[in-house]
Amino acid sequence: MEGLWMTNPVKQGLRHLVRHETLWTAPLVYLLFGSLVRWAVALHPYSGQNTPPQYGDYEAQRHWMELTINLPTKDWYTHDLTWWGLDYPPLTAFHSRLCGSIGSMIDSSWFELYSSRGLESMGSKLFMRSAVFVSEMIIYIPAVLVFCQVQYGSKDIFQKHIGAILIIMQPALLLIDHGHFQFNSVMLGLTLWAINAFLTGYYVWGAIFFCLSLGFKQMALYYSPAVFAYLLAQCFKNKQGLILFCKLGITVLVTFGILFSPWLGSLDSILQVIHRVFPVARGLFEDKVASVWCTLNIFIKIRQLLSLEAAVKMSLVATLLAVVPVSIQLYLRPSPYRFLYALVNSSLAFFLLSFQVHEKSILLPALPVTLLVLEDPVAVRLFINTAMFSMFPLLKREGLEIPYVATTLLWNYLLGDYPKSTLSTLRNTINVVYAGFIGWHFIDLTVAPPEKLPDLFVVLNAAMSFTGLGLVTPLGVGVNHAWQNLLKSQCGIVSLSNTPGFESLPVRIGACVPQGPKEQGQFTASEWLDKGDDRVMAKFTQFAIAAARQALEDAEWKPNDESEKERTVRVILFFFFIIISIMKCKIVN
Repeated sequence: MEGLWMTNPVKQGLRHLVRHETLWTAPLVYLLFGSLVRWAVALHPYSGQNTPPQYGDYEAQRHWMELTINLPTKDWYTHDLTWWGLDYPPLTAFHSRLCGSIGSMIDSSWFELYSSRGLESMGSKLFMRSAVFVSEMIIYIPAVLVFCQVQYGSKDIFQKHIGAILIIMQPALLLIDHGHFQFNSVMLGLTLWAINAFLTGYYVWGAIFFCLSLGFKQMALYYSPAVFAYLLAQCFKNKQGLILFCKLGITVLVTFGILFSPWLGSLDSILQVIHRVFPVARGLFEDKVASVWCTLNIFIKIRQLLSLEAAVKMSLVATLLAVVPVSIQLYLRPSPYRFLYALVNSSLAFFLLSFQVHEKSILLPALPVTLLVLEDPVAVRLFINTAMFSMFPLLKREGLEIPYVATTLLWNYLLGDYPKSTLSTLRNTINVVYAGFIGWHFIDLTVAPPEKLPDLFVVLNAAMSFTGLGLVTPLGVGVNHAWQNLLKSQCGIVSLSNTPGFESLPVRIGACVPQGPKEQGQFTASEWLDKGDDRVMAKFTQFAIAAARQALEDAEWKPNDESEKERTVRVILFFFFIIISIMKCKIVN
């Protein structure tokens, strides 16, 4: 078990329970520990705390409870949109109504129409924090435990417990929901229930849960290409696939019909709900986000050059180019692990390339990434740490610096050290990335940005979270070649009718990486890999290494000898101790 290291503290704790014949208490122990950490984070500020007139996400969630318990459903998406108008799908509204109804039974003043706006009493804050905690415990946490039982229950006795605690303690979701304040765990929990159902063959139940996830937050669409491809494969590759196809279609229609039923009586009403849920008028990106467009905007002023309609089309085409090839591959060769990796690809492509992305949207790719923590711990560690770094400007605005440091370090500690087989080159590469993060934090703590560029450090954070670019795509190998072909409206999908090995397949089209010399934007393994590696590596691994090498070149990290690599490690340690010292001084003062 490569991912379960001897130095992993969770495994050591589980062995202690085994020696005392109390392993059955493990779920109780880590659920109590996770609850303690969540409430410790909840003691810190939330979005918009004491910042009138509009406050922040906390007030938005509280106001939706006020709105839904005091007004008829037909007014939920039209009433006073200037004050945190409802802009999430109906299941969020119904959930808000349930929470508001329970809260009003305790103290009706918390959700009185109009007069409760901006309310921040101690009792109401405790109730709101409790609503997030209970929602997570009812929906998300059981889904995590079931996933770990399904995936690892029949394997090593420790795996399901290690996986569960690492997923439960994932710091990004923990900080956004219990610190910043949102209910993302409900959407992600419903998605995870759908994944559990798909992996165990309960496709209709999975469709219901995924529709509910979409009905809670529209961002669950990030997963839809992978879900669609996986279910389509089950429908057309099984003997009773047509029956399953009909069942799934009816299930989707009925589920969405029930969710939207209060507004189906009027075309204007349903259009207003859709308009509120998909606010295209806000623009390509609203905040400084670690996406392709925000990063490119540093050099090419996309917002000024493109109209709103052109920006929508550009982001749509780019997103489809990123998700379609993997979706086709998943359809042709469906498997549980390909499904999980396709979820990562789909959600990450939407985060990096789609329209109107927020910093918090990184939580969507973070879910399937975290589910793979025991399969690919090195990559998952890097992704989660980068995700945390990308959210720091948001967390800093809310005063969540200390929970940010504490939860990130705690999760890395629980994950343990690198596996012994991790290549030194890979370690050094990752350490350089972390050195950049730590260096940015040091500058952010000690240096004020120029008056003319107040968002300088935030933009740098977005660009650094994006790091370097490397592309191996059907449109070409290399950023320049792929981008130029995209601008020329070239299509990477080709016919495979005359390609050996595809004659018997029902679908004979595909998105193939062009083969040929590197300088022409094509792929030849010997130009990217060490001699002989192409004979022992799968093709997708070869593509990944080529893309990674391009990204390193794009990031301009080129240590040439061992001394430079050792110097990088010393820089990491130097900045680490400086930041810890500064944080200690802040705590003391």
